[in-house]
Amino acid sequence: MLAEMRIQGLGVIDDATLELDPGLTVLTGETGAGKTMVVTGLSLLGGGRADVSRVQEGAKRAVVEGRFAAGEAALAVADEVGADADEDGTLIAVRTVGADGRSRAHLGGRSVPVGVLARLAEATLAVHGQNDQLRLLRPAEQRALLDRFAGDAVAGPLARYRSVRAEWQKVAVELVERRDGARRMAQEADLLRHGLTEIGSVDPQPGEDSELQAQARRLAAADELREVAVLAQVALVGAEEGDPDAPAALALIGDARHRLAGSGDDELAALDARLGEVLALLGDVGAELTDYLGRLDADPERLAAVLSRQAELKALTRKYAADVDGVLAWAEEARGRLDGLDTSEETLGLLAERRDALAEELAGHAEEVTAARVEAAERLAAGTTAELGGLAMADARLLVDVRPRPAGPDAPDALTVGGLRLTAGTTGVDDVELRLVAHGGATPQPLHKGASGGELSRVMLALEVALAGADPVPTMVFDEVDAGVGGRAAVEIGRRLARLAARHQVIVVTHLPQVAAYADRHLVVDKSVPTGAGSDRARSRVRTLAEGDRIVELARMLAGLDDTDTGRAHAEELLGAARAHREADRAPTAKRGAARKGAVTRTR
Repeated sequence: MLAEMRIQGLGVIDDATLELDPGLTVLTGETGAGKTMVVTGLSLLGGGRADVSRVQEGAKRAVVEGRFAAGEAALAVADEVGADADEDGTLIAVRTVGADGRSRAHLGGRSVPVGVLARLAEATLAVHGQNDQLRLLRPAEQRALLDRFAGDAVAGPLARYRSVRAEWQKVAVELVERRDGARRMAQEADLLRHGLTEIGSVDPQPGEDSELQAQARRLAAADELREVAVLAQVALVGAEEGDPDAPAALALIGDARHRLAGSGDDELAALDARLGEVLALLGDVGAELTDYLGRLDADPERLAAVLSRQAELKALTRKYAADVDGVLAWAEEARGRLDGLDTSEETLGLLAERRDALAEELAGHAEEVTAARVEAAERLAAGTTAELGGLAMADARLLVDVRPRPAGPDAPDALTVGGLRLTAGTTGVDDVELRLVAHGGATPQPLHKGASGGELSRVMLALEVALAGADPVPTMVFDEVDAGVGGRAAVEIGRRLARLAARHQVIVVTHLPQVAAYADRHLVVDKSVPTGAGSDRARSRVRTLAEGDRIVELARMLAGLDDTDTGRAHAEELLGAARAHREADRAPTAKRGAARKGAVTRTR
């Protein structure tokens, strides 16, 4: 539920705070006063598109802030992005649109992507305007509306249907690819086998190319390396026929140790121990040099063998990868690819059996979805028709048709269901169409042909009332849903909006006094026309009307009769009738609630 909303710098609204009732809140005002900006603000809070032209001229930014009394779904969205609810359990959402076109969103004090506000709105807020009436004319929207009404009865089998459909399509595509691409896959398999045979005959080992490169360098420079190692060895341990004037390092360190040990000084004697460690290390190096010289061999045959092996490996790296490790990786991938290129009759037969089994399972789920839709369609049609009877469309009937969707001759997603060849789309095998019988004896017509603008508004409202029990969204916003209607129909629209407000928070932008009279809270948008020399722009504010002010506003809406006793009397009469209707409508609910133990009643 949206408890409060603040708008700054949006259109003609400088700064306005709207305190919203948990029941029915109506918003009225003169044409051009800025009522649309309130709906725009709600849309922005719901993650809607930011239009820089809505930013007030001269303002740096437009800001819309909403305080939501959040339910579990909204709190789950907030928790996912690390946003925090206030101590009273409410969530603060903020949308900012800069004059430079940049848009920012915040939730619970944390900066979030605009898409997070859209997800929050899915759980808390549904805005219905004239664009939504146009969307209602689309077949996909009509099917979605029926599924929303059906709830889990459709959602459960539809989820199972989609899961099986995905596997069915995957197997079907694989089967077609294997059959149609048998020649291509056979050629690819031959190439892969040839490559694996070639690699297998060489049998490269991981890192072998690097190791051979080091061996080749050593064999090619054996004489130079031998000279370096011999000189280093002589410097350490001395030559066999040593020069007494050029003693080796080991002899010099041994002499130094002898002198330190015989000094009789503790500090110098301690250095003797450290020189012992150096002497041991030099001895190890000398031994390793001796071993190196023993292994170093300028063997032309060994060098030729190494170079030959390098040539074999280079032949592979030129074809398959940059180095031996890459060649081995290619071979591993090729073996896996070969497993998927099996085009034998046995494999194709197994795939065909799997496809057919999945098709049979899918058809069963599709029948479940259709049956649930047909049952829900009957209930939705009956409930909506009953509501239309109270909206000055007494002889009108709404029909909700659920029809099979035939598949074309070459449709890749054709499925046999109940002996019919149907298109198995992501939403099932059904087409759903809302048709209106406008009056007794009339031929049923699709909504886009059989409903005028005013009738479409009433059909949409009747559907929402019928959907109220199935719709989890706590807040519903209606932007001039009463467009094109008046008289008795307008009264009934107000009455049904009040009924809807018994289960949902309802916010309505209206120009009809018959609707406004049913409000639990009445807000009005006032426009002030500039008169001073320093002001050149109109400004608007939003006020909550007290009882006396409501009568004045209703009288104004009654053809501008706010300054006449007749207009005020008519407004009082309208307000009294609305209250009587609301009490009558709510009395059965109150009695049922009192009869149930532990019933919780909502107070406003």
